[in-house]
Amino acid sequence: MPKQSSSTTATRKPRVDALRNRARLLEVARAAFTEHGAEATLDDIARRAEVGPGTLYRHFPTRDALIEAVYRSEVEKLTAAGQSYALSGEPLEALRAWMMVFIDYVVSKLLILPAMDTVPGGSKRLMESSHGQVHATFRSLIGRAVASGELRAETDPDDLIRAFLGVFHTTAMPGWEASARRIVDILLDGSRTRG
Repeated sequence: MPKQSSSTTATRKPRVDALRNRARLLEVARAAFTEHGAEATLDDIARRAEVGPGTLYRHFPTRDALIEAVYRSEVEKLTAAGQSYALSGEPLEALRAWMMVFIDYVVSKLLILPAMDTVPGGSKRLMESSHGQVHATFRSLIGRAVASGELRAETDPDDLIRAFLGVFHTTAMPGWEASARRIVDILLDGSRTRG
């Protein structure tokens, strides 16, 4: 059998089962970091994902790599939700739905924060690395709602973003999540075009 060239090997797509294992590991790791924070062990994650430790380490050579991948996976889901809503919903409803998903994302992030803080640079570095991606999704959804006429033409996307993100400075207070959901409606209603 002829030997494959290194360029063929380098461009080969991952096998379906490898992709499935990776996705399963990320899902289980997120749950483990949510339950046990920084105390979650890689061996337990591999066991719960029903894969061997070698499979885990093939995908994520270090604990830090796994934590970062979990966080990035959550950001990818958040931005993918924004794109999906933009394709399937009315602009203002798409923006509102995504803002609600963003609240769920923050809840999830708060739960894995102790694990995120164990990587070099901590959670701040991880969050800064995703800032542009999330901000672009938000601006795009606001822009669609303005362009559709559902939000007033003078709506400044940055004002709406700042007002919404300000809610997340109150996450230590009881009831912040329900309050955040109410504030989404207040912000959007206040920015809506009046007939």
